[in-house]
Amino acid sequence: MKSWFIVVLIVLISLPSCRAKNNSAEKSHAPGKEEMENLNRYLVQKDREIIQSYIERKGLEMTESSTGFWFLIESEGSGDLLKENDRISMEYKCSLLDGTLCYSSETLGPKDVVVGKSELEPGLNEGLKLLRKGAKAVFILPPFMAYGFVGDGKKIPPRSIIVYEIKIADGR
Repeated sequence: MKSWFIVVLIVLISLPSCRAKNNSAEKSHAPGKEEMENLNRYLVQKDREIIQSYIERKGLEMTESSTGFWFLIESEGSGDLLKENDRISMEYKCSLLDGTLCYSSETLGPKDVVVGKSELEPGLNEGLKLLRKGAKAVFILPPFMAYGFVGDGKKIPPRSIIVYEIKIADGR
């Protein structure tokens, strides 16, 4: 009976030390800041290549912004460019790069937003500032300018490239 008790005691004493060794081993394999930055650069470049291929296949003449989203202004509209705090209404179609429709104003109604203040994807908020009332445009947002690593939890999966077709109401 005493020998059984001693065996159990030895096992219990050794378990925490094994766990501590495993934790330190796990920590040493965690990616560092430089590895994460390299991975991020790689993903951004791959997304850029996918977008460029899509643009070529569709025969679009799009421009890449300095921040990395792509745009095509199909019709200029009139008046001044939209700016921070402008209230607008827009018709839109939001789809994945493969053409899967996620959201649209046809089913959800026009979207009323305050430029720069509404909870829109960063790329969409930035793209709106390139437009005037009555303008029509296409935006392609890479994941880092849209819903990133998590998606929207509904129709947009993680790491998705998003295509927006936008028409700004002319306000007349």
